[in-house]
Amino acid sequence: MKVFVGFNNNWVTVPCDDKINSINDLAETAYDMLGCGKDKSNKLFLSSTIDGTYYDVKNRVSDVLTDFQFLKLDVIESKKNEKNTAKVFIHPNSSLENGKETMIIDGESMTTEQLWQLSTGNYNIKISNCALKKVKRSRDILDEIVNTNRVVYGVSTGFGKFANVVIPSDQLDLLQKNLIESHCAGVGDALTVDRTRMLLALRINVLCKGYSGISPTNIHRLVQAFNASCLPLIPEKGTVGASGDLAPLSHLAHGMMGNGMMWSPESGWADAKLVLEAHGVEPIVLGPKEGLAMINGTQFICSLGTEAVERARTIALQADVVAALTVEVLSGTSRAFDAAIHKARPHCGQQEVAERMRTLLQYHGNRSQITESHKNCNRVQDSYTLRCCPQVHGIAHDTIKFTKSTLDVELNSATDNPMVLCDREETISGGNFHGEYPAKVLDYLAIGIHEIAAMSERRIERLNNPALNTFPAFLVESGGLNSGYMIPHCTAAALVSENKCLCHPASVDSLSTSAGQEDHVSMGGYAARKAIKVVENVEYVIAIELLCACQAMEFHRPLTSTDALEAVYDVVRQVAPPYTKDRPHYKDMEAVAQLLRENKVWDAVKKHLENPPHTSANVEQLSSSPTSAHIPEYGQR
Repeated sequence: MKVFVGFNNNWVTVPCDDKINSINDLAETAYDMLGCGKDKSNKLFLSSTIDGTYYDVKNRVSDVLTDFQFLKLDVIESKKNEKNTAKVFIHPNSSLENGKETMIIDGESMTTEQLWQLSTGNYNIKISNCALKKVKRSRDILDEIVNTNRVVYGVSTGFGKFANVVIPSDQLDLLQKNLIESHCAGVGDALTVDRTRMLLALRINVLCKGYSGISPTNIHRLVQAFNASCLPLIPEKGTVGASGDLAPLSHLAHGMMGNGMMWSPESGWADAKLVLEAHGVEPIVLGPKEGLAMINGTQFICSLGTEAVERARTIALQADVVAALTVEVLSGTSRAFDAAIHKARPHCGQQEVAERMRTLLQYHGNRSQITESHKNCNRVQDSYTLRCCPQVHGIAHDTIKFTKSTLDVELNSATDNPMVLCDREETISGGNFHGEYPAKVLDYLAIGIHEIAAMSERRIERLNNPALNTFPAFLVESGGLNSGYMIPHCTAAALVSENKCLCHPASVDSLSTSAGQEDHVSMGGYAARKAIKVVENVEYVIAIELLCACQAMEFHRPLTSTDALEAVYDVVRQVAPPYTKDRPHYKDMEAVAQLLRENKVWDAVKKHLENPPHTSANVEQLSSSPTSAHIPEYGQR
C-alpha cells in the first residue's frame, strides 16, 4: 500500500509496510516524514477526505483502508492546543469508469452542448480510431523532420522574437519544457473545476485533428487525466488571445507534466505529481514541438465561451416565458404578437418569440380568466417593453445562434503554429491561433443577451410602480410598514448598469506583444470571461422579474391564467412563497435564479409550446385592444 502525505505544500511518499499496522502507526510515520515537529505528545488523527469520517487510531490499516485511499491528517498540538491539517493521498480502488457515459472525441464533431455536458464530470472520453491514426501520422512526420535536422519554427528554433535562433538538436526537448515553464504567467482566481474540465477536453479534441504533432502516448495520458478528473490549477487571467491562450494553456500543460497544484474528487487541491501518481496517470513528457502543441490555440476562450452561450440559450428561452407572464399580470394585450405582424418583418428570432408569446398568453383551448377580465379595456397600446418583446428578444436569440454556430466551428478547428500537414508531409507557419473569431462573437453575445435584462428591468419597474399598474406599491400590502419588492428592483437596476459597462467590446482593443512580433491580439480571454458575467447578471434580473410577476398574480386571484403560465407560477411557489410581509429577498432570488439555471421554468411550459394555435384561429384567440378591429366578413369577400 502506498500513501502520499502532504503538509503545507510539502509532500512525501509513505510505504505502508509491515511496521505500519494501525491507523496510529500510519499517522505517526507520516508526521515524522513530513518533519512536522519532534513533539511526540501531539495527537494525530486520520479522516476520510470524501465524507470526513474519522478512523479510530487503534484500527488496523488493513481492516479499514483500501489501497490508495485518500485521507486527511489532523495534528493537535498538545501545548498550544492548535489544530493543523495535512492530507494523505491513496488511490481509490473503484473504477473511474463506473457510472459514467463515454463520449467519443474525433476532432471534427464537438458542439457547445457536448462540451458543456463534459464540464459536469459525468462523462468519460475516448478518442476515435480514425483520430488516433491522424495523431500517429502527424507525429511520425514530425519525427522525420527532426531526424533530418530541418529548421522548423518552434521545433528547432526559439519562439516569437527568438524565431531566428536555431536550437541544438540535443536541447529540443528542453526547449519545450522551458516554453511551458516560462509561459506559466497567469494570475487571478483559479478556473472552476467545471471550466478546467472543458478546457482539457477541448484541447484534447483539437489535438485529435492531427495537425499538432502530439505523440499518441501523451494524448492518451491527457485522456486518462480527464477521465480521472485530474485537473490542474489554472489562473483565469493572462491571455491576450493571440498566438494562442498561452498562459492558461501553459498552466494546463505544466500540471499535466506533474508540476504545481492539481484537483481531483478524491484529493481536493494537492501536489500535481502525486495526484497523477495516485490515479495511475503518468505525467506527460514533452518531445520536440509538443510544448507548442499544448498551448497554441483558442481553447480557453472557447471553453468559457461555451459556458456563456449555453447559459445564454437557457436564460433567453425562459426570459420569453417570464415576459409573457408579466404581460399577463399587467393586463397587456397579446394582439401585438399577431402572426401577420411578424411575417411582415420575417426575422427568425422575432417570429419564434412572437409565436411563444401567443401560445403562452392564450394556450389553445384554455382562455385565460385574467385576459377575459380586461377584454374590453380602453388602453390604446402597451409600452415597448411589453409590446416589443419579439423584436428585442428575437435579435438576442438570433445573436445566440450566430455565436453558437461560430463556436461550433472553432471547437473543431486546428489552431497550431506551425501546422503539421500530413497529406503534404510538411509544416507551415500560419495564424490559426488568433482568437478574433470567438472574441468578436462573444462580445456580440454579451451585447445581445444584455438587452433582455434591460427590457426585464423596465418591466420590473412597471410591476412595482403603482402609477403604472393597479397593484399596491411594490407589490405588498401595508406599504410603508412593508417595503415589498422596492430593493429587488434596485438590485436589477444595478446589475443592468453593470452589464452596460461589461458590454464594451474587449475585442476592439489590441496591444502589441512579444517585441512587436505579435502586434495584433484579440483580447478574447476577457471577452469570454465578461460574457459569462453578463449572462450571470441576466439570470438574476430575470429571476427578480419572475418573482415580481408571480407576486402580481396574487392580486388577480381568484382569477387564473393559462395552463402554461399557471405551471410557471407553481414551479416558483415550490421555492418562494407569496410575499405577505417583509422578509429577506436574497434567498428567494437565489432559489429562483437556480430554477432558471436548471431550466425548470422552460420544462414547465415545454409541453404547452408543442402545439401552438393555428394562424387561422389567431385572431379569435387573442385579446383585443382599441387599436385593432376584426371584420369577420372580410375573409369571405
